[in-house]
Amino acid sequence: MILLIVVAVLALIALMIYNGLIRKRNEVENAFGGMDVQLKKRYDLIPNIVSTVKQYATHERDLLMKVTELRAQAISGNLSNDEKVAVDNQISGAIKGLMVAVENYPDLKANENFMHLQRTLNEVESQISASRRAYNAAVTDYNNGVETFPANIMAGMMGFKRKQVFEIPETERANVNVKDLFNG
Repeated sequence: MILLIVVAVLALIALMIYNGLIRKRNEVENAFGGMDVQLKKRYDLIPNIVSTVKQYATHERDLLMKVTELRAQAISGNLSNDEKVAVDNQISGAIKGLMVAVENYPDLKANENFMHLQRTLNEVESQISASRRAYNAAVTDYNNGVETFPANIMAGMMGFKRKQVFEIPETERANVNVKDLFNG
């Protein structure tokens, strides 16, 4: 009888650990899905920005082409989550470069359509940032579940692996040289 109770308790503990790991994995997938929705918004906005800027910024053709190519790559549907994050990092850098280049076009900066697009892009970027934080929180919780005892034993048997948090590229971590901004 005691052996039966011990086996039942161990089975209940294993079931709780299993369900907890599944829940954490699903939360990571849900958080990535939320971030993916925000990225889609950005991808939908990019053609409008590129089209508007093209009218003014003929000198930035290479940068516009790069943003367009990255968007096409991002929406191709052939990317893993890690590849989507890498492309997103490249798009973030290209859009920042585009917005800096726009500073050379006073007529564009005064254009009502462009101003609306820029405000919308800023809003989308804020939503992407919030989605990234939610994704990283879900991944951290999942990783803690996968790596802590006794759940790590069950995670190993189930093939659950540690996931990568979303990190900004090293180039974006560098301090901004304000002096260079005023020497343009």
